[in-house]
Amino acid sequence: MTQIFFYHNAADRIAACAALIGKAFAQKKPLLVYAPDAEVASALDRQLWMLPPTGFIPHVRTGSPLAAETPVIIAGDLENPPQDERLINLAADVPPGFARFASLIEVVGQEDGERQAGRERVRFYKDRGYEIRYFDLAAKS
Repeated sequence: MTQIFFYHNAADRIAACAALIGKAFAQKKPLLVYAPDAEVASALDRQLWMLPPTGFIPHVRTGSPLAAETPVIIAGDLENPPQDERLINLAADVPPGFARFASLIEVVGQEDGERQAGRERVRFYKDRGYEIRYFDLAAKS
């Protein structure tokens, strides 16, 4: 069963996501980031070019010819995911086909709309019997 992790209270959702990606990259763990909103995908892309300040996290969009050999992929859809290990959800809704992934990471910001959408996703997962682990990002800052 898919492991679900909720990182909530992110002051900056994109920066928090990039930090989580950086940790996974340091541990050599591949990630697929579901970002169907083009603005969100572009903001994450820019953030990954800047973090860490003295390094680089290799990443591409799904259509790239380098997707098969790149550890971090930003996807606008989940039709044919290149891997099924870890999925980060940056969409407001439950990602389609999330159950095929070993783990799902949700990143929720502090804005009311994001929090409400996050609560709805929590209910969805809980109603289907998924255990959720929570991490309060406000407590870490």
